[in-house]
Amino acid sequence: MKRIKIANSNLEVSEISLGCMRISDMPLKDISKLIHTALDAGIDFFDHADVYGGGKSEEKFSEALGMNPALREKMYLQTKVGIRKGSCFDFSKKHILEAVDGSLKRLCTDYVDVLLLHRPDALVEPEEVAEAFTILQNNGKVRNFGVSNQNPMQIELLKKSVKQPLVINQLQLSITNTGMIDAGINVNMHIDRSIVRDGSILDYCRLHDITIQPWSPFQYGFFEGVFLDNPKFPELNQTIDAIAAAKGVTNTAIAVAWLLRHPAHMQPILGTTNAGRVKDACMASGITLSREEWYEIYMAAGNQLP
Repeated sequence: MKRIKIANSNLEVSEISLGCMRISDMPLKDISKLIHTALDAGIDFFDHADVYGGGKSEEKFSEALGMNPALREKMYLQTKVGIRKGSCFDFSKKHILEAVDGSLKRLCTDYVDVLLLHRPDALVEPEEVAEAFTILQNNGKVRNFGVSNQNPMQIELLKKSVKQPLVINQLQLSITNTGMIDAGINVNMHIDRSIVRDGSILDYCRLHDITIQPWSPFQYGFFEGVFLDNPKFPELNQTIDAIAAAKGVTNTAIAVAWLLRHPAHMQPILGTTNAGRVKDACMASGITLSREEWYEIYMAAGNQLP
């Protein structure tokens, strides 16, 4: 497994990470198998959120592993706060501090390596966020900070008050969800794909050394299902399968390799709970798609070049 350096931090981590959103209903033995499969494949970065499973995902993660200091030091843990499910988004100082304490307790750890603000809060007061971040950093509870699903101006607003570098932005991106790429290819055209809907977040993150973590790398739409082996995407799967066969890997590996090929040096987050698919996905770290292969896959997903 190749490793990447998260800019403006001391983090050097696996270039592929594992998301734990869906583990809350899994038996503990299956969670243990999933996590240890990831560790054995070279993944040492695990993504959480306090809202996943109402907190059960974090709790069962640590329980399944029998979390202890020795094991904790072998992995990097990231969690997210800010969603009060069914109620509101909340970036208040009070909520951030309380949410982090809850996550630390459930994860059986004294600190998280990265804390992300989860979804933008329309009522955000950057001064409160800054106060919370400083308290968490000074208390040793959080070592690095970032955001999730935020555009450039929202990040700039936070940076007005927040003193710590915002090192990560978690964004939806897959072969079939390429809005942030489409707009950059179709500049100055009167078509839907030329519309910039995210404030050019891809270029912004590259300019400001913010690592993008693509979430749902196998999904199309908004959790509508996976595109791999899906009859809705015959040309795409035919193209992916042909490239996978030529390289001696699975289609899962090619879907991840497509993201890794981008020069933004992204860190994809696997959302699968299938241990076998985790192993397949990690094979992406050992291959590099050519420019022609990358564009071939992009166009097979239904995109056109101007």
